[in-house]
This record gives sequence, C-alpha cells and structure tokens, in this order.
Amino acid sequence: MNAEHYQLAVSLRHELHAHPEVSNQESWTKAHLMEFLRAHTHLEVVDRGAWFYAVYRGTASGRKIAFRADFDALPIDETISLPYGSQVPGVSHKCGHDGHSATLAVFAMEVEQAGTENTIYFVFQHAEETGDGAKECAVLITEEGIDEVYGYHNEPGSPLGTVIVKNGNFQCASEGMSLFFTGVPSHASDPGIGRNPAQAIARIISALPGLYRAEDYEGLVLCTVVHVEIGKIAFGTSASEGVLRVTLRGQHEQEMARLQHRLDNLAYGLASEYGLEYHAEFCDYFPENLNHDESVEKIRQICARLKIPVEEFAHPKRGSEDFGYFTKRTKGAYFNVGAGDVTAHHTTTYDFPDEIIPTALAVFKGLADVK
Repeated sequence: MNAEHYQLAVSLRHELHAHPEVSNQESWTKAHLMEFLRAHTHLEVVDRGAWFYAVYRGTASGRKIAFRADFDALPIDETISLPYGSQVPGVSHKCGHDGHSATLAVFAMEVEQAGTENTIYFVFQHAEETGDGAKECAVLITEEGIDEVYGYHNEPGSPLGTVIVKNGNFQCASEGMSLFFTGVPSHASDPGIGRNPAQAIARIISALPGLYRAEDYEGLVLCTVVHVEIGKIAFGTSASEGVLRVTLRGQHEQEMARLQHRLDNLAYGLASEYGLEYHAEFCDYFPENLNHDESVEKIRQICARLKIPVEEFAHPKRGSEDFGYFTKRTKGAYFNVGAGDVTAHHTTTYDFPDEIIPTALAVFKGLADVK
C-alpha cells in the first residue's frame, strides 16, 4: 500500500468517524462512501437502498469474489479528545466500522488500478450491530453467483497487525429475548389479591445457570440478563406487569434454539403457577459465523507469503457478527487483524488504529489475486 493511498484511507476513516450513524440510519455514511468511490474510481456503483456495492468486472474465466465491510456506529458518547471526534452527540464509532469501510474503499481503488482476472464485489453493509444488515446484503451472493466472500474485523488486545483465523465456527450465534408477564394489580397493603410477576421473574433469573449446564450441550451456550423491569414507581400499588430481557448465545445455532426452548417452557410454567399472562419477543438475531476450511487456508498461505504473523483462535469468539449470513450462501471466511494495545470494542475510550489498514488490505489483495 503506497503512502498516498494510506493517507487517503486514513482521511476517509476520520471523516466517517466524525459523522457516525447508528444502525439503519446510515444515510450520510452511505452517501459519503458512494461519493468517494465515484470520485476515485470508475467502478460501477449500485445503490440497494440501505446498502450498496461496487463491482470490478474481470474476465469471463475468472472467479467472482466478494469483500464486505460494515459502516454503522454505536449509541455511545465520544468522551476522548480526537481531532476527528464524533460530531453527533451520543453516537460514535466504537467498534471500528469506520476503519473497515475505509479499508474496503481504498482496496476498491487498488483493484481497479492493478487489475485482476476475477470479478470483485465490494459490499458496503449497514446495520451490523443489530444483525439486520448482512441478512439483506447476502442476497447478492445468490443473485450474482459469487464463489467466495471475505471480511475482517479489528481485534483489540492482539498484537498489532497480526492476522487471526480459525477453521469452522469463528463466532457464536446470539439473539435478544424479551419475556413479558402480565398479572393483576392490587393495593400494596394487600398483594395477595393481585397477581405480581416479581416472584416468577426472580425464579427465572435464579434458574438460568441450570438451563445451560456444560454437560447438556456440545458447545458453549450462555444466557445473560441485560434488563429487568417490574411494575411502576407507585408505592401504594403492587406490580402487575414485568419484563425480563436476556441475550441468548450459542456456539451452534441449534443449541441456542434449544436453550431458548427451555427458557420459554420455564416461563410458561411459572406464568401458569402465578396466574400470569406470558409472551416472548425476539430481536438482534445473529447466526453462527462459520468459516470454510479452504478459504481459511488461503488466508494462511497469503500471510505466509507476505510474512504477516498469524494466530489461531482456540475457541469461537463469544461476540457475534452477522457475516455468517454470507457464508451460509457460499464459501468464505472472516478473519481478525490485531489492533494492539487499545481498549475493548464498545467502550468510550476505543478508537480504531489506522496502522492496521495496510495489513487488512494486503490480505484482501492476495485473496482477490490482484496482479
């Protein structure tokens, strides 16, 4: 990656960082990235509504390869002082999607300039943080008959510029589950004539560890309480409504579904015992992020040729990533690039390290067979 292209990528990343937008609201971000590609390339840029892609047409004998970057931000305040800091109160790029998109945009420039016999799709995706985006974008794989798909994420705490890979399951599946209970209100002095959901919710929380004992599952499963609300602040009235919100997580989607079923059955049983109405709602579904062995091996070989250090995850990451929707449709792999000694994602002090852009771009170029 030459110095001019690196500075262009850094400038673009900083522009994106200064104008963050949360999932499904990324209108400025999308427009700015499209303008960048139209200003710096002659690639075909295709607007798909919430997302878009650009395409470099290779030869008829070449393969079709897609590369994806996400571009949404998080509802987190920017509290650190940066010359390119967020200009949007309460929103900031605290997961590094600004860096992923800047990498992909400059990669598109370099592919066009260097050429390859393969047809390359550059997919710019919205709403990764909620799990909505990849599910919509993955239709491109089928529509265009794409042979392979790749993407990357920065990895705080791993050595700067190290590429991290894993065969098979790279990241766990996850899902948000809200359990709603409705009873009957009563005066707080006489709670016995009402139906208060507090005991049912408390018993569910106490029972959670028993629902995901390690001996009951082949892979990791986990249920994390994220929010509880029971009743209103009215000291004369016994609560009659409550909601328990949890995040379900599993190394395998089918085992996460089994955990969900067990929790659902427990909630129905307790609702019946306490005379409550019960229903569940679901959101933020992420599939397991599976890597194909052949695609991971290509990444290893490219890194060996370029003398880029490689590490292997011993276990799937607990954190989810909706890239798994792409690899359900075709071969591909997701890899991480070490971000060095920076704070963790989704924290106020995190900032994407620009220094890892050349590493990610070099691996992308190798996978694209750029001449």
